[in-house]
Amino acid sequence: MCSSAHMTSRAMAGEINEGSVPAYYREVHEAICCRTDERVQTEVFQRLLQRTDLSKAAISQIAEHVDSTDGFLTKLSLYKALALIALAQQGKQPSPKLFESFIQELPKPQLGEPRELRALRMQPAQDDVLTLAQTLETLLAKDTVQVELIPEKKGLFLKHVEYQVTSQRYRISVYRRYSDFDVFHELLLQKFAYRIVPALPPKRILKGVLTSVSEREFIEGRKRALNRFINLVARHPFFSEDELVKTFLTFSGSDVQTRLRDTCKKSGDEFMTNRVATQAKEYLPADIQAQFSTSRELIKNIHISFQKLRDRAEKMAERSKENATDLLQFGRELSALGSDASTLPSLAPSQSSWGTLRQSLKSLSVEFAVLSDKAAQQGRREEDDVVEKLNFFLDLLQSYRDLCERHEKGVLHEHQKALHKYGVMKRQMMSATVQSKEQASVEQLESRIVQQESAIQTMELRNYFSLFCLHQETQLIFTYLPITSHILGAFVNSQVQGHKEMGEVWNELQPRLGCLFGSKNGLKTPI
Repeated sequence: MCSSAHMTSRAMAGEINEGSVPAYYREVHEAICCRTDERVQTEVFQRLLQRTDLSKAAISQIAEHVDSTDGFLTKLSLYKALALIALAQQGKQPSPKLFESFIQELPKPQLGEPRELRALRMQPAQDDVLTLAQTLETLLAKDTVQVELIPEKKGLFLKHVEYQVTSQRYRISVYRRYSDFDVFHELLLQKFAYRIVPALPPKRILKGVLTSVSEREFIEGRKRALNRFINLVARHPFFSEDELVKTFLTFSGSDVQTRLRDTCKKSGDEFMTNRVATQAKEYLPADIQAQFSTSRELIKNIHISFQKLRDRAEKMAERSKENATDLLQFGRELSALGSDASTLPSLAPSQSSWGTLRQSLKSLSVEFAVLSDKAAQQGRREEDDVVEKLNFFLDLLQSYRDLCERHEKGVLHEHQKALHKYGVMKRQMMSATVQSKEQASVEQLESRIVQQESAIQTMELRNYFSLFCLHQETQLIFTYLPITSHILGAFVNSQVQGHKEMGEVWNELQPRLGCLFGSKNGLKTPI
């Protein structure tokens, strides 16, 4: 194709303008343009020309009059080409000069139904919008957010708890209350209704049911859950670059909730802003429903298995804490036994060494206190490194199952309701026509039917976009699955470190027992 910039400028900006372009031109453009922008690939345009049944000479002439840049036609260049095709099909010489004779709408080329032309469109390999090009490492590297309690500022009363939220990505710390998280979560659900939005932990506990110790534990548990929530959000491939998330993590003004709402008002939900939302059906595989059902069942079973793993890990961490308490108490009992200054009765053998041994027992409480501390550290490691990682993945799995329910009870349910309402209206229309009711009421009913048809069409598009997002979120779950190796690694490392530290203390204690009680200490002497 050659360049004729002057001719194109005159034709496109003059006779061919938006007012003179038939609706058919726009429909053809929508059918064959790229999925990422308004341009048309030259290869696709060549395929379109082959459908015209024009002579090679006419096709060549049309191609010469149409501009292309870097292998693409602009929308206006395509409109010009369509007009030239129509003229050539009328037996006229395809030339832009003919546009000057058109005062009204341009001629319509004979190319068939626009929807049939979609098969001409090519999708570049790099434009695979349905597939998530992510790995676990890239997700985890997006950001790490720390949520810490600030008890010294607000106390430990539930309604006054404040958190310091620090984003590694933005290198900033901001202060948030639970209500800020709540508003942020609500807006995320509004904007990304078809995505995995992790749930928030409960806002409060029942008053008077738990002790003050349990209340502190609740606050600590809620802090951990908020930390998991914000990290899942900050690492989500679609949330991480959104202005709403950036505002929550960086805004340091006095009213973050108003700022969040204002940020959300600037754009609609994802269906309104995503460039492929209305074309989602084209990207979906034919067996999408079967794939979804299979994946959902598999993820459900994975969820159940990870819940069992978490429960066992929690029990192990609890046993380590109980072991710490028992070791400390064991040492205290030894100390109490050694502190007994009572005189031995005359019945005791004169060679009895109890008096000396008793004095030695007092010092052993120090070693058992060290052992208790090591066991407590082991419990914290198991809780922080293993249980917390399991809870992180479980939060994601539960959120996926919540998303599946939202899809079925939300989009699908609303679609079915709309179809039912449409059926009722159509029956009313038929009844009104048969009974020859007043023209005004019939026209009003017709108007309502048209509105309902439009609503159904929108719901159908949203349903396909919901499936599109579900397909991507399912991929996200499988992308996170290798976190299992991280969890197992943390579990093994915690056990190795814990047994090593405990073993070192026990090994130091063993020779000391020999010094205290003689070479035949309790480890070697049979009873």
